[in-house]
Amino acid sequence: MAEDMTLVKAVRTGLREEMARDESVLVLGEDVGRSGGVFRATEGLYEEFGDDRVIDTPLTETGIAGVSVGLAAAGLRPVAEIQFMGFVYSALEQLFTRAARINARSRGRYNCQLVLRLPFGGGIRAPDMHGESMEAMFVHHPGFKVVAPSRPDDAKGLLTSAIRDPDPVVFLEPKRLYRSVKGSVPEGDHTVPFGVARTLREGADVSVFTWGAMTKPTMVAADDLAPEIDAEVIDLRSLTPLDRESIIESFEKTGRAAVVHEAPRTGGLAGELTAIVQESSLLYQEAPVKRITGYDITYPLYDLEDYQLPSPARIAEGIEEAVAF
Repeated sequence: MAEDMTLVKAVRTGLREEMARDESVLVLGEDVGRSGGVFRATEGLYEEFGDDRVIDTPLTETGIAGVSVGLAAAGLRPVAEIQFMGFVYSALEQLFTRAARINARSRGRYNCQLVLRLPFGGGIRAPDMHGESMEAMFVHHPGFKVVAPSRPDDAKGLLTSAIRDPDPVVFLEPKRLYRSVKGSVPEGDHTVPFGVARTLREGADVSVFTWGAMTKPTMVAADDLAPEIDAEVIDLRSLTPLDRESIIESFEKTGRAAVVHEAPRTGGLAGELTAIVQESSLLYQEAPVKRITGYDITYPLYDLEDYQLPSPARIAEGIEEAVAF
């Protein structure tokens, strides 16, 4: 059985089902309780599970991260929400020096089984610090698993896997897609394994890799270019671990590639994906890998958002350049 639902409802459903299944799972963050979260992702959980498992915290991201590490060390499974990715910077000391290192520091005796929910990305006309897409900093730091669903079924499945995982998981939620996409989500127990990409569109001319909110404009661009250009679109879903096999297999089929992300270009994951295909499949390469990304600037206020974010037109232009080389 399955039910059509939005991405934000899929997140809420995954949380509710795991909290009902495992009493060690709890939710904490700013306004996650009585008000149901700034995006209503935790709506109804406070009434169902009570204030000892759905905890409204003070306005302190450092505290949220630090308390979550302590709860995990005590054997619980905290799911912590940071309202916007731009608010997470003050929590990085707790996350980088503690959460990500407990396993290595204890030589595998202890784990830090926490989930950090981070609404990320732009496109919702929000103020400063509300449009960040800085996933590369978590991918770069050893100790984290990092996933970014773009579809409701993946949102529920990846979140369930994240909560059950023994390691800290950064769960990136594309807030631009919270209510703008809808899809069929399996009822009951549903998991999606980490490290497995999803092919959204088969193609033979060029491989286009993306994730999060950029899947939607990328699919629009690919459809607009057909049939002249037959683009294969792959939603990575899991950024750590990466599905290297699917990346390489697709690239060796097409010989050309583009990477689409809304994060700044310099130091972004497009560079890592470029390195992967060149190190593994250089002899298959027919053209330089095209990076279609945000610009290297502080994320702008809403009047300039449409220039910062890769649009279907800009994505299509980049794909055409990769194919025409």
